Amino acid sequence: LHGAEHPFSCAECGRGLCDRAALAMHRRGHTGERPFACGECGKAFAGSAGLLVHQRSHSGERPFACSECGQRFRQSAHLAQHRQGAHS
Repeated sequence: LHGAEHPFSCAECGRGLCDRAALAMHRRGHTGERPFACGECGKAFAGSAGLLVHQRSHSGERPFACSECGQRFRQSAHLAQHRQGAHS
């Protein structure tokens, strides 16, 4: 959020974050902690969102579809890149 308050500061680097959950996730970048592990292959992630995207590589799920050509993607960011490059 641009212009939002960031009252939670990282003791390691001083970066301000908007809530405790964001601070906890940020701190994992410093500690290397990866508490979210894939039940299928064991790969671990710092956040649950990373695990969710990874699990799509096993399931084949591609929930983000291009409205112009129908090509599907695992991540919304990849769909956005596609739209920018293929249809601009």
